[in-house]
Amino acid sequence: MQFFFNRLLLSLLMVVLILPPCGSAETEKDLTTPITNQGKKWRIGYLEGGPYINYPTNLRALVTALAELGWLESVDIPQQADENDTRKLWEWLAGNIKSRYVEFPADAYWSNNWDNTIQEKSRKKILARLNQKKDIDLMIAMGTKAGQELANNDHRVPTLVLSSSNPVQSGIIKGIDDSGFDHVNARVDPTRYERQIRIFHSIFNFQKLGIVYEQNTPDGKTYAAIDEVEKVARELHFEIVPCNAPFSNVSMEEAQKALLECHQTIAPKVDAFYLTVHRGVSLQNMPALLKPFYDRKIPVFSQTGSSEVEHGVLLSIARANFKYVAMFHATTIARIFHGAEPRKLNQIFEDPPRIAINLKAAQIIGYDPSVDILGAADEIYDTIRKCEIKNQ
Repeated sequence: MQFFFNRLLLSLLMVVLILPPCGSAETEKDLTTPITNQGKKWRIGYLEGGPYINYPTNLRALVTALAELGWLESVDIPQQADENDTRKLWEWLAGNIKSRYVEFPADAYWSNNWDNTIQEKSRKKILARLNQKKDIDLMIAMGTKAGQELANNDHRVPTLVLSSSNPVQSGIIKGIDDSGFDHVNARVDPTRYERQIRIFHSIFNFQKLGIVYEQNTPDGKTYAAIDEVEKVARELHFEIVPCNAPFSNVSMEEAQKALLECHQTIAPKVDAFYLTVHRGVSLQNMPALLKPFYDRKIPVFSQTGSSEVEHGVLLSIARANFKYVAMFHATTIARIFHGAEPRKLNQIFEDPPRIAINLKAAQIIGYDPSVDILGAADEIYDTIRKCEIKNQ
C-alpha cells in the first residue's frame, strides 16, 4: 500500500519536473492563440460508433477547454434529456455556440448507432463530404469505432481521435509516438489500464477478478483491455474470471440483457470486479448491474471513470469530467489550426494520479476506507446518484 502512495507522490512530482522551461510559455501561447481560417470560421465535424456514456462528457469538456483557450465564448451547456446521447448536444452546440473562430455545423454530425449497415452508409457520406465538398476542416472521431473508420488514407482532413480504449492495439494508429497518417492524432495513455488494476489490487488484494466483455471480437477484447489485465494477473498472481456478453450487431436491449446476466452469473465466483467499456453499460441501468455485487459485498472498479463512481461503482481513477485530457485535445486542435501536422504532435497524455470513491457504495459492501485512501481521493461521493430509466 505504501508503495502505491509513493508512486502517486512520484507521479505528481514528475508533473512539476516536466513543466516547460522558462521562455517557452510565450511560444505555447502563440501556438494556441485563436485565429480564423483566412477570415472564415474553422468547421468541425463529429463521428461516433454509437451512443456511450463517456462521449457527451468528453464533448462538453472539449468545448469548455476551447472556450478557456479563447476559441469561443464561455458557455453554460444545458443538461440533455438523455445523458448518453450526443446528437441533441451537437444540435445545441450548432445553434448556440458564439465564436469568431470555430463552428459546429448541424449537418456535420454522424452516429452509426453501433450498426454496421448504418456505418457503411455514413462512411460513404462522410468521405464524399470530406473529399468532394471539402467544407470540414477537422473531424472529431469519438471512440474506437470512429477512429478505425477515419484513420486511413481515404481522406486527408485532420482527425482527432478521442475516448479510444487502446488506439494502438485496435489498429487506429501505428504506435504511441506515430499515428502512421499525416492527418491523424489519437490520444494514448499506454499504461492506463495496468495502473487501474494495480491500484485496485493494492487496496483489496483480490484473488479472483471478474470481468465481462465480448470475447469473440478484437474490439471486445480491446475495450476490456484484456491483454493489460492478463499481464497484471500474471505478475500479481490472481485469477481472471471472464464472462462473454456480446454487444456487436445486437440491439441495445440484447446487449444490456447479456451484460446483466453475466453480472448475475459471475458475482458468486469472484472477490472483485472490473467494470469495463461495454455497450450494455449505462448510467440508467447501473443499479441493476451493481446489485449482484452489492449483495455479495464485492468491490467494483470502473474502467470508465468518475461518472460511474458517482452512480454507485466503488472506485475508479478521477477524471474531473475529462477537464485535463480535454485541454490536451483542445491544445492539439489549436496547433492544427495554426498549421501543425497532426502526426507530428504529441499523442501521449496520462490521466493524473487521482482516485474517485463512493462512500455510500463502500458502506453497502462493508468497506471502511483508510485515511490514506481518502487522502489520495480527489473525488469523494457521499450518495449514489440515480438516473431515470428511459425508453431505448
